[in-house]
Amino acid sequence: MKITLESTSQIVQMGGAECRVWEGTTESGIALTAFIGRVAVKADEDCAQFIEELKEQRPPTVVWPARTVP
Repeated sequence: MKITLESTSQIVQMGGAECRVWEGTTESGIALTAFIGRVAVKADEDCAQFIEELKEQRPPTVVWPARTVP
């Protein structure tokens, strides 16, 4: 399965951890929401461009409660 995600500006608490809300679609066009607590780049990679792109956020289309129970 392939998923395309976009970062939103919303942060929620899920399972005791802060997660950013990401929205996207599957390769076949199914809309989805992902709650992501961590994103990593390999230690030997130059991650400066990644860090800049990670700062790009848009407002979410659906606002989730600040405390979301999985």
